[in-house]
Amino acid sequence: MEFLANEGRNVEIEVNGEKYLRHAIKTRFVKQGDDYIDVIKEYVSDIYEPGDFISISEKIISMCQNRVVRREDLKVGFWAKFLSRFASRTKAGVGVGESLKMQYAINKVGLLKVLWASFLSAVTKLFGIKGVFYKVVGQEVSGLDGLCYGHVWKEYEDIGIEIPENPTGVCNEIQEKLGISCMIVDANDLGQEILGKSDDIKLEEKDLVSIIRDNPAGQGRSQTPIILIRKCNKEMEKCTEEKGENAQNMQDAE
Repeated sequence: MEFLANEGRNVEIEVNGEKYLRHAIKTRFVKQGDDYIDVIKEYVSDIYEPGDFISISEKIISMCQNRVVRREDLKVGFWAKFLSRFASRTKAGVGVGESLKMQYAINKVGLLKVLWASFLSAVTKLFGIKGVFYKVVGQEVSGLDGLCYGHVWKEYEDIGIEIPENPTGVCNEIQEKLGISCMIVDANDLGQEILGKSDDIKLEEKDLVSIIRDNPAGQGRSQTPIILIRKCNKEMEKCTEEKGENAQNMQDAE
């Protein structure tokens, strides 16, 4: 098979002296209530080989699990409006700089914890330390996506996508039903986090993060939420040829 990479990403990456090939799999838009088993079977089963594993965006798992919160269900109060004015905005998204997301944080962990996180964030920023707010409020808040107008996906403007429920259990279910080893990741161009992986993947978490350190799924409208990962063994003939021209992107493929 021909391995394809998103624009600006390479097919091949080296981790601890081992080379891995990453194939960006373009899918249809996964909608709320879809079955992730069916999605992975449709797009992965025919190209998967023993020893491979896949990286799955947490968003499509969450959509399949109906892990969403709707704009109309969040009633923005004074504290959300006030605190959101001081939140940092990054290329990865506005985060709690959007008052709706700040209200979600207040609803999820409580006003006192959000106030404490905001205070610590303001103090630590004076010393050049960033990200303290999200460390205090936790993964449920930091992992929320969507809920902002102008989002790259219009479908996400009026819903917030929460992190998946029991991601390790989901990965093991996929492995048991389809024989496909997998991990679920929360990744963007600023950072990558492994939320869960099937028990048969023996690589350490830091190595798994290194394999996707350049966010091969891409940012924006790439629509490649699944990455097939294959270790480039010495037994594989012409491994460097199999990966194409090293950085052929999905736009060229189309």
